[in-house]
Amino acid sequence: MMNNEKKEFYVKLKALVLPMAFQQLMTALVGVSDAVMLGFLSQDALSAVSLAGQVQFIYTLFLFAAIAGVSIFAAQYWGVGDRDSVEKILGIGLKISVLISLPFTLGAILCPETLMKIFASDRILIEYGAEYLRIVGITYLMLSISQICLCIMKNCGMASKCAYISLVSVVVNIVLNAVFIFVFDMGIAGAAIATVISKIAELVWAMGIMLRSSSVKIRISHILRSDKKLRADFWKYTLPILGNEIVWGFGFAMYSVIMGHLGSDAAAANSIANIIKNLAICFCTGVANASGVMVGSLLGQGQLEKAKVYGARLVKIAVIGGAVSGALILCIIPFVSMFGTLTETAQEYLRTMLIVCSYYVIGKSINMTVISGIFPSGGDSRFGFICDAVTMWVVVVPIGLISAFILDLPVAMVYIIINIDEIIKLPAVYRNYKKYRWVNNLTKTESSKKTTCFA
Repeated sequence: MMNNEKKEFYVKLKALVLPMAFQQLMTALVGVSDAVMLGFLSQDALSAVSLAGQVQFIYTLFLFAAIAGVSIFAAQYWGVGDRDSVEKILGIGLKISVLISLPFTLGAILCPETLMKIFASDRILIEYGAEYLRIVGITYLMLSISQICLCIMKNCGMASKCAYISLVSVVVNIVLNAVFIFVFDMGIAGAAIATVISKIAELVWAMGIMLRSSSVKIRISHILRSDKKLRADFWKYTLPILGNEIVWGFGFAMYSVIMGHLGSDAAAANSIANIIKNLAICFCTGVANASGVMVGSLLGQGQLEKAKVYGARLVKIAVIGGAVSGALILCIIPFVSMFGTLTETAQEYLRTMLIVCSYYVIGKSINMTVISGIFPSGGDSRFGFICDAVTMWVVVVPIGLISAFILDLPVAMVYIIINIDEIIKLPAVYRNYKKYRWVNNLTKTESSKKTTCFA
């Protein structure tokens, strides 16, 4: 029989993981719909939009750092019942995220060709990608507001509402994709317009909930005037996360740069592989997101030993989830030939890429849960920055560039090389986890004095 403490853990896990995994699945399905529908137009259209998506990927690195900082403190202060501090953190997060979005929004709208030249050398890919960016750029500003609101909702017991919002946004996106691409024959522009409309729906709904919420509300006063002590704490733990996101994200973006310059076949196969990988790992992403909320809430309450127990269980679940995700990816390989718009060469590339993805997602699942979830929840945000800086920029990116452009190795071999990062950092991640530097109470409330616990 399962004891009460374990029952409590799995009830909390289910309440958080399922909605968060569903939300991640909905987000991934947008990429699937774009790939399927644009794939009917041409392989170039598919590749161009995928490469254009790297601009949003880089933007989300900065946005995710702000979201992670908000999540750290929202989880801990909500755990101890300090609603006012949660609202102050919400104000800080909104101000920072909007400022982050502005250069990306302006860049995508005003000079999309310049941005596309970073990721592709083919003229057609640049033209198609620029057409998409010019329209979709406005969504970066929308995301800066909606994603901070959704982050607060997840940490304050409204994870299910976040899932509903994502579901509606994705359904709107997919339906309008089909209408604009096939009925009105708008091609890439149609896909971009569908994305804009779906993000408007997401923003309006999320803002509506936050303005009416009886628990946590958006307060203009907290946006205009930040709490100095809370803002200092926010930056103390968020800046290392931002550094981590930059060194990891720009390194990951370099993978797309490498594949994009290896030809349209390589770029198209890489696009499909990334979509399949993102779909397969949705549950793992839900576990990673839930781990930050669950562990952070306990740490904020001063239940340090219980937080360690939860952390251990979450890591085991991440391992199992990664293995299952890898198996699912392997099951897709026999059906690669169904991607009829891909050339035979691109299909062969894709088969190899999916084999690589099957082991990559195991390491990814573990590292997401530990580095992005458990460690930051207790303030240990520096480790991820150092770990990814060494892994990406000392090892993987240099070797990948040399393999592709100096040694001129085959595409499949280059892809294998640039996907070893999640595996080679596992020993360092485990070692840091066992030091328990992440077991800290960061709240400043009277009812929960700051404490630390090292094993």
